[in-house]
Amino acid sequence: MVSPSCGYKHAIFRLLKQCKTLKHLQSIHGQATIHGLTSSSAITNLLFTFTSLLPNPSLPPPSIHYALSLFHSIPSPSTFAFNLLLRSLTLLSSPLHSLLLFLRMRRLSIPPDSHTFPFALTACARLAALPLGRALHLQALKFGFVTDVFVVNTLITMYSSSNSMPDARRLFDESPRPDVVTYNSMIHGYVKAGDKDGNLVLAQKLFDEMPVRDAVSWGALLAGYSQSGRFSEALELFDRMKDSALGPDDVALVSALSCCANLGALDRGERIHEYIRRKRTKLSVYLATGLVDMYAKCGCISIAREVFEESPQRNLFTWNAIIAGLAMHGHGELSLEYFNRMVVSGVQPADGVSFLGVLVGCSHAGMTSTARKLFGEMESVYGVRHELKHYGCMADLLGRARLTKKAMEMIGEMGMEGDKYVWGGVLGGCRIHGDVEVGEMAARRLWELKPEDSGVYSAMASMYANMRRWGDVAKMRALMSHENVTKNAAFSSIQVDDIDKIPSY
Repeated sequence: MVSPSCGYKHAIFRLLKQCKTLKHLQSIHGQATIHGLTSSSAITNLLFTFTSLLPNPSLPPPSIHYALSLFHSIPSPSTFAFNLLLRSLTLLSSPLHSLLLFLRMRRLSIPPDSHTFPFALTACARLAALPLGRALHLQALKFGFVTDVFVVNTLITMYSSSNSMPDARRLFDESPRPDVVTYNSMIHGYVKAGDKDGNLVLAQKLFDEMPVRDAVSWGALLAGYSQSGRFSEALELFDRMKDSALGPDDVALVSALSCCANLGALDRGERIHEYIRRKRTKLSVYLATGLVDMYAKCGCISIAREVFEESPQRNLFTWNAIIAGLAMHGHGELSLEYFNRMVVSGVQPADGVSFLGVLVGCSHAGMTSTARKLFGEMESVYGVRHELKHYGCMADLLGRARLTKKAMEMIGEMGMEGDKYVWGGVLGGCRIHGDVEVGEMAARRLWELKPEDSGVYSAMASMYANMRRWGDVAKMRALMSHENVTKNAAFSSIQVDDIDKIPSY
């Protein structure tokens, strides 16, 4: 005869397998407690179900406090129970708590296994705690897990996150069975290290050697070329991916659109847009943002607006792309209108990019009072901290409006040293309106920051010439010669058959 408790136990187990939400889990927990099912194995099953809920992006992240309460109710937690909590802490981005739990595990002499080390090493990677990561590497060696592919992959990620690529490469070369994740970890590490010391060459070499590639492999290398300003090479790689059996995912498509935006390659961007129409039944928010940004930067602001208005989803980045695009094209009032629409829609300008876009728009449209009001509300109303880029934009705006004294007052109250954009904005306004006295002060600050900038000398020479102070004009030219400053040559580029060409004059 089956006991009632055994029947309850099977019922609870079935419910746990069907559990989809934290609320449902807590209800099952309550039923288990009522029926006395509070053994270590029962609580461990509850903790296991909790961790299974975490990767679901449609669910709000459950509080870690519930997982901790479950774990602390287990009298003698096993390695498996420790691993479950370590996994929860890792997925909930609590790296410090993950490491503290690992230390507690070691103090209690609970033996770690091949699942324990990846969680602890991931925490080290997120904290860029290289010395502690090395100590964990030695622990993994001691327990015989340095040949385990999951441990090796996480060690490579940890070392590359801490900019220790020689250590990562040594592990890769010693790995007996590198898989696609091992290769991807190395490629991502080289990309993160930047286009120096031949890192991108090494990343490309590893990519070419891969027996099997996935979307992450392509996306990592694409990002590397794009972030290094090697946009044409990134697009060549994108074409290879497009012709492969895999085909580009949304990450690769967005990277390619970004390259087109930076190159001003409208024809190429339009072809990618057409590819998206053919291959995607629904436009994701990421693709919509990439398209809005590409069209805006390629001079097609009307099409950027069309894509934006037709987008089924919009996040902060989508709004930022259209606001900045409108500002860049001189549509200050429209830029402000979209900013207000964004706030009304419930999307808060949580970073400084939204404000920078609308401030630039106000500057181009001469909307000085509106910009000053918005700048004042950044911290007081929206809780967004003023950054140097915002001060630089305001300095430019105030300078253009003959309010250089207000600009100087603002700079004096910044609480930080002005950069070349702040003082450049002041100098620009002085040049327009002939304010030599303040212009000289701004020029001195700019020379301290970047003495080789020919634009400062040219601006001052222009102001002196307008005032017929020919001796000072000669002095500027002599100073340029003495400092070996040469004027920056201007150039433009065009695309012929997808190849950038710089005309000679």
